Amino acid sequence: MKKVSLLLLLWVACASFGMAQKKQSLFNKKDLSGWKIYGTEKWYVEKGLLICESGPDKEYGYLATEKTFKDFELTLQFLQEADGNSGVFFHSSIEGTKISGWQAEVAPPGHSTGGIYESYGRGWLIKPAEEKDKALNMGEWNTMKIKVVGNKVTTWLNGVEMITLDDEKIGSRSGSIALQIHSGGGIKVKWRKINIVEL
Repeated sequence: MKKVSLLLLLWVACASFGMAQKKQSLFNKKDLSGWKIYGTEKWYVEKGLLICESGPDKEYGYLATEKTFKDFELTLQFLQEADGNSGVFFHSSIEGTKISGWQAEVAPPGHSTGGIYESYGRGWLIKPAEEKDKALNMGEWNTMKIKVVGNKVTTWLNGVEMITLDDEKIGSRSGSIALQIHSGGGIKVKWRKINIVEL
């Protein structure tokens, strides 16, 4: 009987672990279900792609998940058209268009894509080494992976590890995943294959 109980407990533990490790799609290719728009900039779905585009106000804009996350591995693909200054926020909270949290930078060449920036806080926490900028394919689809476990954040761009950061402040909270449109106008970025695994 003890052996059966032990096997049952082991099965339940494995099943729970498997559920915790299951990949979730954050974008259904049809609409913005599960997301909330902040600001007046444009967020829409076209031909199965999520698109962000500057509006007439040319201000900051965000599209944030309704669900919050703490430890996770997020993968997504982006294609920058025109000025691609954007970003992927995590552990974030938003009031109006003021965001609190950390951003994995998405930007044109020479502007630290994959680095981590703290908005309304300490600013740049870490930038990738200059030679890693060649991992970015401007005007083509790029794959970014962001892994957050406790205090540790690691980003990859097209398979190249861009940064690893250990920061207690990051590990102290959870929050939404949010995509950004930078202020200034003229920005258009396409997104697809937005998947997350909670760790």
